[in-house]
Amino acid sequence: MQRFALLGAGFIGSVHAANLAAHPGIDFSLVYDVDHSRAQTLAAAHGARAATELDEVFDRSAVDAVFIASSTDTHATHLRRAAEAGVAVLCEKPIDLDLHHARETAALAARHGIPVMVDFNRRFDRDYAELKRIVDAGEIGGIELIQLSSRGPAMPPLSYIATSGGQMRDQTVHFFDLARWLTGLEPVEVFATGSALAEPRLREYNDVDTSAVTLRLSNGGLVQIDSARRTGYGYDERIEIMGSTGMAEAGRHRTGAVSRYYAGKVIADGMPAGWFERVQPTYAAALAHFVTAVEMGTPITPSLEDGLKAQAIAEAATLSSAAAGPKPSSTDRAPNSALPPGPAARQQGHIFTRPWPDAGASRYN
Repeated sequence: MQRFALLGAGFIGSVHAANLAAHPGIDFSLVYDVDHSRAQTLAAAHGARAATELDEVFDRSAVDAVFIASSTDTHATHLRRAAEAGVAVLCEKPIDLDLHHARETAALAARHGIPVMVDFNRRFDRDYAELKRIVDAGEIGGIELIQLSSRGPAMPPLSYIATSGGQMRDQTVHFFDLARWLTGLEPVEVFATGSALAEPRLREYNDVDTSAVTLRLSNGGLVQIDSARRTGYGYDERIEIMGSTGMAEAGRHRTGAVSRYYAGKVIADGMPAGWFERVQPTYAAALAHFVTAVEMGTPITPSLEDGLKAQAIAEAATLSSAAAGPKPSSTDRAPNSALPPGPAARQQGHIFTRPWPDAGASRYN
């Protein structure tokens, strides 16, 4: 029985609290939030206790693992404390909005040798797991073209946007992770562009609500990701993978499977109202994987390295979108600035910056 503490009692914290309480292998013991009354309410609903001090959460004699679901700007601090205490960590993405700081934090955790998982929960979607099996089995041949969509349903508040890191780091990053995981390939180049169509005030935050990203994979295959913060028809998420001998698709989820046929028209069930309704089951599945991996000492995925690599792609996409030009995508080295183009860098009218050093190397094995 693993003793868990939960950091964060907001919306996503409440989702994780329900899953922690329901898991038979977990003793859900503590909830901490900067708003103590909110922590008390959530803890009482699930038979846990509200911690009054952070020291209680990182007490190795009373806690085996912490679930970090607090505000983004606290993730790295909590992860560092957990590492120093020798406590296992399941952490909401990102580790930190600053990639350099995230890497330093991940390196500290690696030195302490604690189990850590970044909660890219879409890897635990049943349909996406089947896509992964199909690709790994070679059933559609070599990967040539992938299309991923992440759309809607409504603009988050501007107060959220201000601290989110932007669409690439907050929304599309999930699909950068999926692209790497599904293909087993690393991107070597990224081109991104975006617009503020649903909410023009996003320009004040140097952000967009509608974007398109193209990744070139190490085998030459291409990945296209379209993201929108707002649709007029519900939440729309799907993936299509074309290989050299076939194609596999995880299509739209609908609220039902009934179609109504009339003269001249067909009426079908619509899309989920929001992203949470679409992905809700994946949170419990991700938690179950983490608990089993910690108990059995088996590999944890998504790892800290996976989290850092997805974030590095998001950084490159953010730079590309802002500069309206292509940037090389290294999943190992942060794109601190656009380097001047080297010899023969001009290709088909585009200026490509030189690749970052140590491209493809792994720093957190």
